[in-house]
Amino acid sequence: MLTLAVMACQRSPVEPAFQYSSDAPSRTGLTALADGVLLGNEAGAVVRLDREGRPVWTARLGREVAVPPALAGESVVVGTVVGEVACLSLQDGRERWRLGGEPPVLTPPVVDDTGHTVFLVAPDGAVRALAVESGQERWKRPAPVAAARASPGQAPPATAPGSAPGSAPVKPLEPRGSVAPGLRAAPVLLAGVLVVPLDSGLWALDARSGEPRWSQPVTDVVGLDSERDTVFVATRPGRVLALSVNDGSTRWEQRFADGVTGPPARALGALWVGAGPSSLVGLSTSEGREVARVALPSPLVGRVQVGLEDLLLVPTSGHEGRLVALKAPGWTPVFTVRADTPLRTRPVVRGARVFVLGLDGRVLAWRLRVPRPG
Repeated sequence: MLTLAVMACQRSPVEPAFQYSSDAPSRTGLTALADGVLLGNEAGAVVRLDREGRPVWTARLGREVAVPPALAGESVVVGTVVGEVACLSLQDGRERWRLGGEPPVLTPPVVDDTGHTVFLVAPDGAVRALAVESGQERWKRPAPVAAARASPGQAPPATAPGSAPGSAPVKPLEPRGSVAPGLRAAPVLLAGVLVVPLDSGLWALDARSGEPRWSQPVTDVVGLDSERDTVFVATRPGRVLALSVNDGSTRWEQRFADGVTGPPARALGALWVGAGPSSLVGLSTSEGREVARVALPSPLVGRVQVGLEDLLLVPTSGHEGRLVALKAPGWTPVFTVRADTPLRTRPVVRGARVFVLGLDGRVLAWRLRVPRPG
């Protein structure tokens, strides 16, 4: 049951719209569509829902989908924990091609702006670019020997796939398809440069050729975001950095003594991160100085989202799964909705409707009301 706790004494600013169960737990998060969302789950299903929560189609891949499906024009690229990569029709979910015997897909795929190329990162750190229309490999770059020891602007030497000295060996998959170790933060693609977080550090590659551009010894990355020519990086031990996408040089750095719980996300003029133990912190994107701090009912491990122009929607990971709405510019709570399942991924907003994915595999949606003057 959805429970609503309104921190205002007038008409409720939010009301339940629907809930849909995908019939298996999920940690993929939601992929936003113009008219709905996509998700995957531990049973290997990929589901497209419309705005009303009705399933448009379901594709069954047979093994767990652990990371978000990637939208590529009129296609959807999705991978499983046992190393299958499939391209589905966005319209009806029909399979266009499938590759077997691939590395487990434990890092979210990234698609270029044209929708023609998808980039996949293997558990050993190797990166491949595939043609969306056919699955044909455009280029492959083996894992670097030691990205953490290369300096900005210096290309790290390559080594054979599967070897990355200085990093922990890749753990084999557990027998159960519902278990996938070692999920990694998604790369970001910016100004023709693919920035990839690896166990050994950040690795930047030319998106067209796969040639190394730079590397930085930034490890234990929780997530990346980007803006113009800047890549924002957050690490679990508590470092948040702004790096130049051109050469990897540091523009600013902020540190949090209690660590970082969630990836960075730009919203409403600030860079927001989850800080330990249970806080939301806003940073200036240009300088890194702290501009806001809000106590949360439980840690933020996903990303914030914007709703109705000036609301900051914050998913929290406690067992009650509270979605907290904060209002700019003072960041005071407007309302909280309880999903009764941990919320660990970013909400999707379409008009006045907000969608979230619970850890139990339910998609929940609420209608937000536009505040009226006076």
